[in-house]
Formats: sequence, structure tokens, C-alpha cells
Amino acid sequence: MASLSNSTVNVPFSADENREMPKILKFKIGLCQLSVTSDKNHNLARARNSIEVAAKKGASLVVLPEMWNCPYSTHYFAKYAEDFDDKNGSLSFSLLSEVAFAHSLTIVGGSMPERRNELLYNTCCVFGPDGNLKAKYSKMHMFDIHIPGDISFKESEVFTAGDQPTIVDTDVGRIGIGICHDIRFPELAMIYRSRGAHLICYPGAFNMSTGELLWELEQRARQVHLCLTNLC
Repeated sequence: MASLSNSTVNVPFSADENREMPKILKFKIGLCQLSVTSDKNHNLARARNSIEVAAKKGASLVVLPEMWNCPYSTHYFAKYAEDFDDKNGSLSFSLLSEVAFAHSLTIVGGSMPERRNELLYNTCCVFGPDGNLKAKYSKMHMFDIHIPGDISFKESEVFTAGDQPTIVDTDVGRIGIGICHDIRFPELAMIYRSRGAHLICYPGAFNMSTGELLWELEQRARQVHLCLTNLC
């Protein structure tokens, strides 16, 4: 089941606006860690299986990692990109919609390369238990790095940066969305906190050159702004 909800997906924000946090019950979160290959169909099959295993174990919310359907390389992003408005050609989008509906899940769909208006975006889609798209967020802070003799990578060579924070009310609470490198910028978390978010999800694909040093530190730093931060 692949369909778009008519609900607003990107909400205008005011840093000075405070919103009361709705009450929330306990629930289980399934974090699906996936080893991605260059075979897209294989990646989709592994993602489906991981989500179904999480559902069987009682998860109400499932979170996938950044670029779960595609190797994290500028050489692959355009090849694996999907137009999410093309329901027949967007296999990854359709998969998340179908499995969310089949198992009555809320899914924060990591991120996928999205083709939109002839540009590419690093985009996270959030699906509700009805299989409809509830929200979409495009990564705002591009990860560009050059460490001589270690790593050189420029996400901005391929992707266009998003320009809108995204917060979404779901069956498990109010969720703010960031992607990987976004976690280094506290302003986004502060905005989500001011809008009453229970949870911020940062699907990531951290590399070992910088991620090993910053992964736990940045989680703790963002928890200053919100009581619960979720990374996958």
C-alpha cells in the first residue's frame, strides 16, 4: 500500500513558541541495523525482514538507518534515487508503506536518495500504521569532510540541502526528524523541543574516522535539549 497523506509534512517553526507535550504511553522501538550491499533488491529484502522481525517482537515504532537501500557513496546516490511521487518506480518507498500497513507500524524510514524536481535529496520518510506517508524530511546539513590519508567525502557534490525542519504527530508520540550530521547542530533539537517533541530520530551512517569520537558525545549533548534521542 503506497499512498500519500494529505497532512502537512513540514511545519513552520518559531523558536520562541512553546507547545505542551502530549501524554505518551510506553512502547517498544525496533532499531534495524542493516549491512548494505550494491544489490538494491537484496537491501530491500533485508530491510523488509528486519522490520517484520521487529514487529513480531512487539515494536510499535521501527527506525531504519541512513541510506539503507543504497551504498553510502556519491557514486551510487543518483543510480539508486527514487521519485517518491512515482508509485510504480519507487520500490523502496512502496516497501515501507506496505510493511507499515501490514504490521500496523509507525516507521521512520531512515533515509533514501530522493529525486525531486531534477535534484537529489537525502530524505527520510515517516509512515503511519495505515501505510500513508505522514511526513518527509530532507537532510539540512551536508556532510563534507577531508582528512588527508584517511577520508575525503563531499555529500554536497550530489545532494541538495533541505531547508525545513520536520516534526510529526504519530501513534507513538510527537517525533522530530534529523539525519546523521544534523545531530551536530543543536539548534534543530532546540526547535523540536520547543514544539513539544517526545523523541528525535537521527538515522545515521557515521564513519569510523569521526563517528567513533563523536557518536556517544553528541547523543548526550542532544539529550540536554530532549529527554530521549534515538539514533540508528
